[in-house]
Amino acid sequence: MTNQVNQTTKGADAIDEAIARGIDFDGSPIPEAKLELYSNVMALEAGRQRSGVSNTMRSRIVRIGAKHIPQPELDKQLTEAGFAPLKEKEIAFFYGGK
Repeated sequence: MTNQVNQTTKGADAIDEAIARGIDFDGSPIPEAKLELYSNVMALEAGRQRSGVSNTMRSRIVRIGAKHIPQPELDKQLTEAGFAPLKEKEIAFFYGGK
């Protein structure tokens, strides 16, 4: 049973699946007000004009990568992949408190 719980709380889709079920990873229901607010904000985001796939990819890499990769290494990887290096405001936001 433990492996089953771990499998459902890992990966990029785990949160979306839990939200769709309305059940948190600990088995408790997600309050309706939270689900409604989330749905409203996601609907607004779905209607937003996008600036391009590469820009979105870079944003996701920075936002998620900063949780897992030290700043110098992420900066190096971004540059090597052809993305813009980390901006000062990104470094301050994602790495400033560490």
